[in-house]
Formats: sequence, structure tokens, C-alpha cells
Amino acid sequence: MENPVAVVGGAGRIGRLVVAGLLERGEEVRVLSRRPRGVQSGAEPHQADVRDRQSLSLPLAGLSAVVISVEPGTANSGPDSPEATMYQGVLNVLDAATAGGEKPHVVLVSQIYVTRKNHPINRTGRMLDMRLAGEDAIRRSGLPYTVVRPSWLTGGRGGTGVRLEQGDTGDGEITRQDVADAVVQSLYSPAARSLTFEMYNTSGGVRADWDDLFSTLTPDSH
Repeated sequence: MENPVAVVGGAGRIGRLVVAGLLERGEEVRVLSRRPRGVQSGAEPHQADVRDRQSLSLPLAGLSAVVISVEPGTANSGPDSPEATMYQGVLNVLDAATAGGEKPHVVLVSQIYVTRKNHPINRTGRMLDMRLAGEDAIRRSGLPYTVVRPSWLTGGRGGTGVRLEQGDTGDGEITRQDVADAVVQSLYSPAARSLTFEMYNTSGGVRADWDDLFSTLTPDSH
């Protein structure tokens, strides 16, 4: 890409895999984290917090793309709540990343169940509501975007069968590596623009080409 790619939450378990995938492609990568220790060689570490707009200004300036993969917090209110991280935090990232007039491709790592308000997860700081509000903010932003909703996360090497769905009605598991692969690939595939989708591993089999997988989906209506 012409300009750097920022990975917000790039020191986390999914974020580190995304950073690795981008570095393999020769990208200039900025890693934003509250504790950016142990960032991969070749990436540029930045101490930043999505709840602190000022801390985002420098590392989110002049980007080609930004990936958001942060922990939501579990408090019902205050700075450790999903509202502060997954909603206001997303707004802060969008504001900082476009302050200079740039229009980076934004990829948000969300989760399944965000439309299922009665699920017990939503009792924790309205986590599902706040994740959905963050998604909606990106869909309204006018920026090129992709929203990835992983199912229940597992370890593993990834690279096996993957099923992409829309409508948030399914259930299942997905490896973090497969999520990271989808995030990275979405930055290079025109078919991934304006998509919101869920991800699940399938039993056995070889994963299809990402462009083919993305092309089976329907772009979001605005």
C-alpha cells in the first residue's frame, strides 16, 4: 500500500497475527496498544488508547488502512465499559484517522451475536449493543470498510475450511489465525468492500480463495 497500515490492538492475540500477515506482505505497519511491549520486529510501536483521542492523532495520521481489534472491557459503565471502547473508541479512531482528509479502509473485528439483544453477553455493559453501535458508526462513516464478526475464538494454525455468512443467525467456532487472514485479505480484495459477515470453521477441507468467499456475500445497503 502507498501509506502505512495501523493495527489498533496490534499487541493482542488477533492483532499480532494481523501485524504478522501485513509484515509478510511488506507493508509499513504501526501497532497501537496501551502496552506495546514485544511488538514484532519491523512494526512501529505506539502507546495509544482508543479512549484517549489525543493519543491516536500521530499514529493514525496519513494511513492507507486501519484495523481495529480491541478488547471491549467488562464494566457496566466508565472507562472499562464496552461503550467506552467499542463505541466511543471506534468514533475516536475514525475521527483521528480522517483528521487530515484521508479516507483509509477500516476493518473492524467485532463478533457474532451483536444483533441478539437478549443473549446473556449483553448483560455485561450492553456489550453486544455497543459492538453493534461501533459497527454502525463505521458503516455510516462514508469510508471503505469491512466488518468481520468472528464466531467463538479458538487457537490452532488455521488454513482449513472457512464458512462466511450474513444475518447473524449462526453459531460455531473460528481460529484466530483464520480471522487474522480474513482481515488482511479484506484489505486487498475489492470484493470485501462494504461487507459485514460472520466467520465459522468447517470440518476438514481446504479453504477456498478469499476473493471467491467474499464474492458470495452481499454488500451492505445504506
